[in-house]
Amino acid sequence: MRTLTDPAQLAGKRVLVRSDLNVPMDGTTITDTGRITASAPTIRALAEAGAKVIVAAHLGRPQGAPDPVYSLAPVAPELSKAIGRQVTFAWDTVGDDAQAKVAGMDDGDVVLLENLRFDPGETAKKDADRLPFARRLAGLADAFVSDGFGVVHRKQASVVDVAGLLPSFAGGLVAAEVEVSDRLLHDPARPYVVVLGGSKVSDKLGVIASLLERADTLIIGGGMVFTFLAAQGHAVGQSLLEDDQLDTVRGYLSKAQQAGVDIVLPTDIVMAASFDRDAEHWTVPVDALESTPAGASAIGLDIGPETAAHYAELIAGARTVFWNGPMGVFEFPAFAAGTKAVAEALTDVHGGADQGRLTVVGGGDSAAAVRALGFSDDSFGHISTGGGASLEYLEGKELPGLAALEDE
Repeated sequence: MRTLTDPAQLAGKRVLVRSDLNVPMDGTTITDTGRITASAPTIRALAEAGAKVIVAAHLGRPQGAPDPVYSLAPVAPELSKAIGRQVTFAWDTVGDDAQAKVAGMDDGDVVLLENLRFDPGETAKKDADRLPFARRLAGLADAFVSDGFGVVHRKQASVVDVAGLLPSFAGGLVAAEVEVSDRLLHDPARPYVVVLGGSKVSDKLGVIASLLERADTLIIGGGMVFTFLAAQGHAVGQSLLEDDQLDTVRGYLSKAQQAGVDIVLPTDIVMAASFDRDAEHWTVPVDALESTPAGASAIGLDIGPETAAHYAELIAGARTVFWNGPMGVFEFPAFAAGTKAVAEALTDVHGGADQGRLTVVGGGDSAAAVRALGFSDDSFGHISTGGGASLEYLEGKELPGLAALEDE
C-alpha cells in the first residue's frame, strides 16, 4: 500500500485529502468531535509542510442533492481548532465556489469542500456514473491522500476512482488503522478476547465467522445476545430477537465448541417494563427473563452486574482485546452499567505492566459510548474511526479504498 511517509514531498502541491468527518450532529451542534480529532494530524502535517490542502468528506446520507441539514459548514470551525489554523469552507464540492477558493490558495492553506454526497456521482453504483464526478474532484488537485478509514469499504468516487486519477497515498490515520487491524487479524498476542455487542447478530455474521478461527474467547452482549439466548432455549420476552438467525447462531455455538473457542453469554440481564429512559427495571437470571412484574412483555436493555463483572475479569486477563458494540442501551443512564464495565476493563488492560497488550475499540457506537461515558481516547490502545470498515477488514474482505492504493 502506497503510504505518505514524508508530507514534505507534497510541498507546494494541491493535495486532495479524503477524510472521514461524518460526525454526529444535534442540529448544527457537533456532539462528538472524535473523527475530526483523528483526521487532524494528516491535514496539519501536510499544511505545515507547505501543501495546499483540499479536504473532502461526507456527512450523513443526503439523496445526491444539496440539503442544508447535511452541510459540512459546522465542521469547518471545529477542524480549524483541531489543526490550529484557519480552514476556509467552500459552499459546493466541484462548482464555482470550490474552484475559486482552491485557485486562491497559498502554500499551507486548508479548504474544506461541501458534502461530497450532495453530488449523485459520489455514491453511484456504476463506474461510468461515478467517473465524471471523480474527474472533476481530481481536477482540483495534484495528488490524493486517502485518510478516511471509515469509508475505505465503500466503492465511491472520492474513495476509489480519484485514487486512480492522481498520484495517491494512504494517510497516517489509514496506515495506523491497517496496522492495528493486521495485528488483530494475523498476529494477536494471546489470550485474544473479542467483545461483540450492538443490536443485531445479522450485522456481525461475517466477523463472528472469521474470529471464531482466530480468537480464544468471544464475549457477547447488547441486543444481539437475545438471539443467542433464544437459540439455547431461553424465553426473552419482547427483547430484540432475530428469529431468522437462530439456526445460524446454533451453528456458531457448535463450531466454537469444536474449535475450542469459548463463546461467553450473560448469566443475568437487566429487563425493563418498556424501552424508556426511566422505565421500571429488574435484574434477573437468563433462565427467568419473563419472571419480572412485566412478564413476557419485558425487554432486555443491559447485561446484569454479575455478567459485567465476569466479562471484566475475562478482559483483564487478555493481552489482545477487540471490542465492537455496546453491551446495552448506554444512552439511558439506567442501562449503561454493562458498557461502562467493559470500557473500564479495557482501560485497565491498557494500563497494565505488559506494554505488549493491545486494546482496540472498534469505532461506531463503541467509540461514541466510551466518550459519552466520560473516557478519554488515550485510555485505550486504539479507537478505530471505522466501525463498518473495521468489521469488514476483520472478516478478511478486500476493501476497495485500500485496494486502490496498492502498488501494481
